Amino acid sequence: MIPNDSIVALATPSGAGAIAILRISGQDAIKIGNSVFRSIKNKDLTAQKTHTLHLGHIVDGEKTLDQVLVSIFKGPNSYTGENTIEISCHGSTYIQQQIIQLLLRKGCRMADAGEFTLRAFLNGKLDLSQAEAVADLISSDNEASHQIAMQQMRGGFSNEIAKLREELLNFASLIELELDFAEEDVEFADRTQFHELVNRIEFVLKRLIDSFAVGNVIKNGIPVAIVGEPNVGKSTLLNALLNEERAIVSEIAGTTRDTIEDELVIGGIGFRFIDTAGIRETKDYVESIGIQKTFEKIEQAQVVIFLFDGLKFKVSGFDYITEIEKVKNKYPLKPILVVVNKIDLLAENEMVSINNQLETLNLKLLKISAKNKEGIEDLKNQLLSFVNTGALRNNETIVTNTRHYDSLLKALEEIQKVKFGLETNLSSDLMALDIREALYQFGLITGQVTNDELLGNIFANFCIGK
Repeated sequence: MIPNDSIVALATPSGAGAIAILRISGQDAIKIGNSVFRSIKNKDLTAQKTHTLHLGHIVDGEKTLDQVLVSIFKGPNSYTGENTIEISCHGSTYIQQQIIQLLLRKGCRMADAGEFTLRAFLNGKLDLSQAEAVADLISSDNEASHQIAMQQMRGGFSNEIAKLREELLNFASLIELELDFAEEDVEFADRTQFHELVNRIEFVLKRLIDSFAVGNVIKNGIPVAIVGEPNVGKSTLLNALLNEERAIVSEIAGTTRDTIEDELVIGGIGFRFIDTAGIRETKDYVESIGIQKTFEKIEQAQVVIFLFDGLKFKVSGFDYITEIEKVKNKYPLKPILVVVNKIDLLAENEMVSINNQLETLNLKLLKISAKNKEGIEDLKNQLLSFVNTGALRNNETIVTNTRHYDSLLKALEEIQKVKFGLETNLSSDLMALDIREALYQFGLITGQVTNDELLGNIFANFCIGK
């Protein structure tokens, strides 16, 4: 059942500011707004056209609370599909609360988290995947995550799913029709065309599923662990990357006892850098805990920067190689970037020697001076190359939502069952079961199949006022 009561919430961030916007949506939204609004030109808001602005005052009886600008959006031509007004008032928290309390007394109730977008979904203004993209758009903090959220909110992902679902539904109808004429042993669905459709659906599903690996790290940021022995310049490197004194730097080995994290956007992609405690044998209890955390962070990281001191390599180069090999063998699937620090203090022949000794590792080697910020841009470009941004450049659909990913996996499993059934001449009634389940999973993504628990879980993560 679609609610029709009027809800109110602050649509701008809480706290004081120049302007605040209060949003009201519901069947009586304009009527309630009109009851507290006094136009400077004596306008009746209920008689005004949709998508118009009106200057006046919010009044509580004879008491004037603020001069405001009221926007009117009449349903169904509004974000929620309902009558909606937005009150732009001054950003004083006192004024905001006074107006909200007045509206509550006039018949509104406080909106739940995401209730405006929930109503937009229930009124057919957005499908479920588009509604979820609204939350992603609000939380996007870099160009890539913003681009993906915009593409999904405009319906790129849902259109692709809807098209597959419609084609599969057409064939499903023919398969179901065959069941009604089972005794006549007739086939209404062309098995060759059906096989081609199933192959195409399988291909698209696999592409969408594969895109989640990229989409998930773009949405949440790519964790990069900076590891190495104590005093090789890990904290100096973090400061150079962030261009600020984020980590404490000293000549004393073991200064970093705990992990330090900060984020940086490179080429529109968010990276989360983790400065870890130096890896070494130690009897210091606190430092040993930090070293244990270092290995935990390596486990969580998508990329590992193994940093070593070029000056020390002249003396203990093979020890470094052993340590790098340990990390490489323990985490064979993680990209490991070997970085030589303090190259400003090395002679050319010494760099050649380091290159020769590291060739056997078959790892990317970069040379930097963290203190002088030399080679930092090359390091950033190399990190960016680990991310497959081709799909972004080509404006392809990228899956970032775990719920969508789960449904796509289940839909693929059912489609592969249908494919197997076609290849083994499985009876129509058994194939129909698999087709129905695939259609069900498609419907879960776009919201054609929903329940209160699903909607509650999704919209509970939204901010109030959206």
